[in-house]
Amino acid sequence: MANITFSNPDYKDKTVYAVAGSHTQTILKLALENKIPINFNCQDGECGTCLVKVTSLDKKTRMGGPLTEKEKSILVQLNKLTKEAVDKMAVDDLPSDWRLACQVIVRDEDVLVEY
Repeated sequence: MANITFSNPDYKDKTVYAVAGSHTQTILKLALENKIPINFNCQDGECGTCLVKVTSLDKKTRMGGPLTEKEKSILVQLNKLTKEAVDKMAVDDLPSDWRLACQVIVRDEDVLVEY
């Protein structure tokens, strides 16, 4: 089980439990199931509307696994990542704090999602 804490200055923080390892449960899906108001449009990683900041709460650096190609492209377009940072992540195997909620698969880790 993973604890996912959703935080937004306009709403009270909410922590939900997620089944890890299903490889189908994204942060956006989890938010929608728990009535957490994350903005979204396409749900396919192409619009960038569901941009979130994900931080590990148990000091692991996994944070939902590697970025998808769609995510990399959108995060560069949104100026949240540089092409150099994308290349460095590939070499160092470190994820970005900035993610698309529709692309991040929940893992067995406690994370803070700021939206």
